[in-house]
Amino acid sequence: MKHKLVAVDLDGTLLDASGVAHEADVEALKAVLAEGGHVTIVTGRLYSGTRHVAEELGLEGPVACVDGSHIVSAKTHKTLHAHALKGPRAVALRDAMKESRAATFLFAQDQVVYDPRGTPYLGYVSTWSTSLLVTDESVAHPYWEHDAGVTAVVAVGDYEQIQTAVESIARHIGEHAQVAMFPAKNVTDRWGMIVRAAGGDKGTALAYVAKHYGVDMKEVVAIGDWVNDIPMLKVAGRSFAMGHAPAAVKAEATDELEHTAVSGGGVARAIELAFGVRAKR
Repeated sequence: MKHKLVAVDLDGTLLDASGVAHEADVEALKAVLAEGGHVTIVTGRLYSGTRHVAEELGLEGPVACVDGSHIVSAKTHKTLHAHALKGPRAVALRDAMKESRAATFLFAQDQVVYDPRGTPYLGYVSTWSTSLLVTDESVAHPYWEHDAGVTAVVAVGDYEQIQTAVESIARHIGEHAQVAMFPAKNVTDRWGMIVRAAGGDKGTALAYVAKHYGVDMKEVVAIGDWVNDIPMLKVAGRSFAMGHAPAAVKAEATDELEHTAVSGGGVARAIELAFGVRAKR
């Protein structure tokens, strides 16, 4: 095979809106494995929300979670590599969220920690993990000061709340954190924010996985649908954007698929084009 490794995003690519993988796409990925190729998952989800898909595919190698911030062995379930905000930086992030009074979701220890303020927005983050931990006040949870650090923070609030958090993070953490602020999906008049440690994204994670397998980046295929997939689409030798992907995402891919997450079959088509492998029916 010209290509030796395929990296697939989950939500909006392999999985439909209900979180189920299309059978044809699963079989195509298994066909790559059967031919001696490698398959990995590169997703925004925590490992707790990724593990069942890795098991369905029969993966044993590294999978990249939280947009590349956490790389885990699908065989041993142990952390292989992590970008996290630790110590004073994690505390500064906690204080920024406390000051903002936005609904705060703490991603740490492969769990999503939230409090009653976040309950109305739980559907917004629940796809990231199957391990949800409710507490009286998320900004007071001990995980902020855990030695392993904070994998990510997601917040939902009005514009002023999120802007307050963004400005505080810039002052106290600066270039050590990467912050994205955006209108919250499907939540009227609310803004969202995600914060992670700087230095890791889906592109760096894909490079890590390729090195693990001894594969050149020219031999890598990446399939995704959203803005956070751009880093891996740019570094892969061949890349596919799903049919429903925004124009900015399609512009960074070498190929554009007609298939959507609703129709399914996009992953299978990409594998057929790049690997010359068809799923066994």
